[in-house]
Amino acid sequence: METARAAVSSGRAANAYTGTLKTRAAATVADAHASVVDREPRFPAEAFAQIRKHGLLGTVGPEALGGEGASLADIVDVCFTLGQSFALTGMIYAMHQIKMACLVRDTHGHTGLEKILRRVVTDQLRMASSTTEGQGGGNERASEAPVERDGEKISLERKAAVISCGAAADGIVTTTRRAAGAAASDQVLLVFQKADCTLEPLQGWDTLGKCGTCSEGFTQRAKGTAESIGPEPYEKIHAQTMLPFAHLTWGAVWTGVAAAATPRAQAFIRHANGQLPPGALHFTDAVYSLRTLRGILASSLRSYEYAMGDEKALTSLEFRSTITLKKVQASELTAGTAMSAMRACGLSGYRNDGELSIGRHLRQVLSSPIMINNDRILANLATPSLMTPLPSSISS
Repeated sequence: METARAAVSSGRAANAYTGTLKTRAAATVADAHASVVDREPRFPAEAFAQIRKHGLLGTVGPEALGGEGASLADIVDVCFTLGQSFALTGMIYAMHQIKMACLVRDTHGHTGLEKILRRVVTDQLRMASSTTEGQGGGNERASEAPVERDGEKISLERKAAVISCGAAADGIVTTTRRAAGAAASDQVLLVFQKADCTLEPLQGWDTLGKCGTCSEGFTQRAKGTAESIGPEPYEKIHAQTMLPFAHLTWGAVWTGVAAAATPRAQAFIRHANGQLPPGALHFTDAVYSLRTLRGILASSLRSYEYAMGDEKALTSLEFRSTITLKKVQASELTAGTAMSAMRACGLSGYRNDGELSIGRHLRQVLSSPIMINNDRILANLATPSLMTPLPSSISS
């Protein structure tokens, strides 16, 4: 459906996005419960109750299906604001919107997915992501389990390495091999509602940070109908929608964390009794790293918006390499910015029991280089980089 494709591509050009106050309300609740959610740990239920109340789960859905037709820039702004309040909430929200964008892109002319997407928007369902499994680990472009077909009925059993907040989700968007005889990279996108799935725990989720994403591993069993299968090859969805949306929304959350940590360092230095503390130079590092982060995010967003609707541009080696390397830059810079802010604060930033604590911020962003592992990215781009033309001028 062209309306759905346009919603992902450009949003509502004629109308300003109206979600700012709603986002701030949700962010306030996320911040108020951040410490207890991080300490227990558990799913940030209070924040998502507010997100649902304000209809923020369906914003990227096209207006024809009850959504707001929000643009990627709108979603990036929401992720940035939520990231400032609590990275965990922002990341779960980002994962949902990435899957929503994939569904919107894949909906055109597909009545089954259109019906599912309408319900997601109307009922404010939160969709979990399940794109890695078994021995493949973090390789999202290889699936082991195939979708099994019996006429119009389908079934799936796969060992998912992680499912983001799977137990607390209203549905799961997953990737799988197209058929039993298909290659691992010949994938399709499927969407199952909670009633269609059973999740049997495989492994826990006891991590340094972001424990509240509850991203345990599960044996995922699901039954449904063929209308749950997206019509486009996942290869196209991954390159043209999933990957850019993931890198930009994740980057917005990480930048939000850095933007929350840096003012704490500023407050510490301003109250240093007229004498610059030893860590003041690290505050300077944090400030300029944060500015660089925002610049990377803004330029990446402009690049993707410029290429939207141009399949040749989106599938070009140069675009894919550039947008992926921006993720590497952003994730490394975010962790460095948070560490600089902590060093500027010294012991006050290291403590967990003070107003200037940066411990939670740092723990949350330490995962950023290993979400789609930077080492895997750089290794995969080594050969393509040799084929990519180098810039011949500042403006090229």
